[in-house]
Amino acid sequence: MLASAVCFTAMTTLIKYLGAGYSPALQTFYRQLAGVILLLPLIAPDWRRAFYATRPGILLFRSAAGIAATILSFYAYQQLPLADANALSFTRALWITPLAFFTLGEKLGPMRIGATLVGFLGVLVMLAPSGHMRLGLAEFSALASAFLFALAIAGMKVVTRDHSPFTILVWAAFLGLAFSLPPALFSWRWPGIKDLMLLAAMGVLGVGSQAAYIKGMQIGDAAAIAPVDYTRLVFAVGTGFVLFHEVPGMRTLVGAAVVIGATLLITWREHHVARRAILQSV
Repeated sequence: MLASAVCFTAMTTLIKYLGAGYSPALQTFYRQLAGVILLLPLIAPDWRRAFYATRPGILLFRSAAGIAATILSFYAYQQLPLADANALSFTRALWITPLAFFTLGEKLGPMRIGATLVGFLGVLVMLAPSGHMRLGLAEFSALASAFLFALAIAGMKVVTRDHSPFTILVWAAFLGLAFSLPPALFSWRWPGIKDLMLLAAMGVLGVGSQAAYIKGMQIGDAAAIAPVDYTRLVFAVGTGFVLFHEVPGMRTLVGAAVVIGATLLITWREHHVARRAILQSV
């Protein structure tokens, strides 16, 4: 999980660095292309098995939501300080709560509902430090991407029942490449050698971050490893300060602390309920 956080921070740093010359959609396309190229040697020995799916509709839906979320998040990382963009991205865990109720039929207890509401209050702290709502296009993009990522995660909860993590990753990579091409054409430009290497690195880091995250969730206790994902904010603060001279405001840190605290409480509660259900079934 720590490796996932490091890879993700390095990727967002490249997003911001290349933002002046490449649109979010174009960056997304090149990232997906690099990821697909990276996966090809792993798919080649048994490509039928890699692509075999029993729920192609859900895989298609979550890939579309995921690529739209990626483009919006890339715009947010280009326009906002890295710490601010990362802090707002954590709201995806809050969006999952209502989505789990409406789309998956999960039962919501008072603790989970309360923690979600407190988490959204943390978002208001970040956006309205002086009582005046500051919701520009970049902030809206960050929140919208978090919602769409939550949709993709809700879809993943369904497909992981009968699909391997590798199959999910392969479908996301190839469908993401297809979905990102049309918007990328509106701002198309061929990269130079240096930019091509950086864009390729972005793709490798993106795949590495996803793979490490999935592996971490597979082998680790969800409640124990979830806090590690939030080290992204620490890395983002350091990277933003050193490379882009960004200093996060107190509102960002306080609001992020509220959001992180709320999501950790939700994670702990879900883990506790799941473990209790397992013990009762034994």
